[in-house]
Amino acid sequence: MILRALPLVLVATAPLLAQSPTPTPSATVAPAPSATPTESPTPTPPPTPVPDQTLRQKVDTLKDDDVSKAVDAIKRQFLNGEKTTDAAMQRALLEGLLRRLDPGAELIDSRQQQQDLGTPFLAEILDDHIGYIRLGSMEAGVLPQMDAVLTGFDPKKVDAVILDLREAAHGGSYEVAADVARRFCAKGKLLFTVQKPSAKQERIFTSNQDPAFQGVIVVLTDADTSGPAEALAATLRQNAGAMIIGAPTKGGAAEFYDNELSGNLVLRVAIAQVIVPEAGPIFPGGVKPDVAIALPADVQAQIFRESKEKGVSMFVYDVERKRLNEAALVANTNPEIDSVQSIQRERGKGNPLRDGVLQRAVDLVTAINFYKSKQK
Repeated sequence: MILRALPLVLVATAPLLAQSPTPTPSATVAPAPSATPTESPTPTPPPTPVPDQTLRQKVDTLKDDDVSKAVDAIKRQFLNGEKTTDAAMQRALLEGLLRRLDPGAELIDSRQQQQDLGTPFLAEILDDHIGYIRLGSMEAGVLPQMDAVLTGFDPKKVDAVILDLREAAHGGSYEVAADVARRFCAKGKLLFTVQKPSAKQERIFTSNQDPAFQGVIVVLTDADTSGPAEALAATLRQNAGAMIIGAPTKGGAAEFYDNELSGNLVLRVAIAQVIVPEAGPIFPGGVKPDVAIALPADVQAQIFRESKEKGVSMFVYDVERKRLNEAALVANTNPEIDSVQSIQRERGKGNPLRDGVLQRAVDLVTAINFYKSKQK
């Protein structure tokens, strides 16, 4: 029985013997590292930033030959020849000069000048001790008005003046500006000079009288403050210790010669500049304020229009809220309810107009007076 079963066992085990395992390949040996270290690449330096330049700065960097070459190239190569004729180039030259020389050269419409009535004179007392004066212009007519106002300040114990020179454009004369300055500057002070460099001529304006007012002076300016008003602001800061609040002025403190052209146009060209002792010329950089703040043009214009009839205090102070008191209890009324209803009605009309520049001036006067009281 054993001999007959043996072949069966061998047959059954044959396939198992045929399935031998596949040998595992040997691992690849990495080459030994080189003894010499590999040099790291040199980092590329970052590119130098190119500074932003205005068109004027770019043109100013050109050499004279390059300017001529550029003009000639435009004239020969520009696709629209009608825009590069001699007449067109002359017009472009005039336009470029007016832009570059502004505010020293202007092309204005004489009809608009005649229609511009300016800002009227306005005076008011704020907080019982601050005199507010809006000159409007530097015409001779403001002097008697100012004298009357300053005289009225004495019995009311006004100890500070806010001189509003906003919206005071080219109108007026430097003689009037000097006369206004004499009301505030000490006698014998050199106010400013008007110089013509080409003719070496000079007009000198000095203070030849005692000041009509002595106290805290704050001057308000904006981007439209120009000409004689700029000279007044600068000399009051230099000679009367005034603080200037507002925006930088236009830089038009110069004398101009008017050249009449066709079409009611007038070319105004600066021929002399105003110089304030120790402060230097005002043209063309303007007067920089001590405290910079400005109103949106439309808001300021609306305040100036409404203040002609309503005064300026309503644009400075908030209306005081009424409180319940004994008299109201006796009368069986509640003023607080009326006050709240009034405030709600005003809110329905939008935010109330506020002259932030004038508010800042009033705050400055209050701070100066507080400081002075502590020094006593």
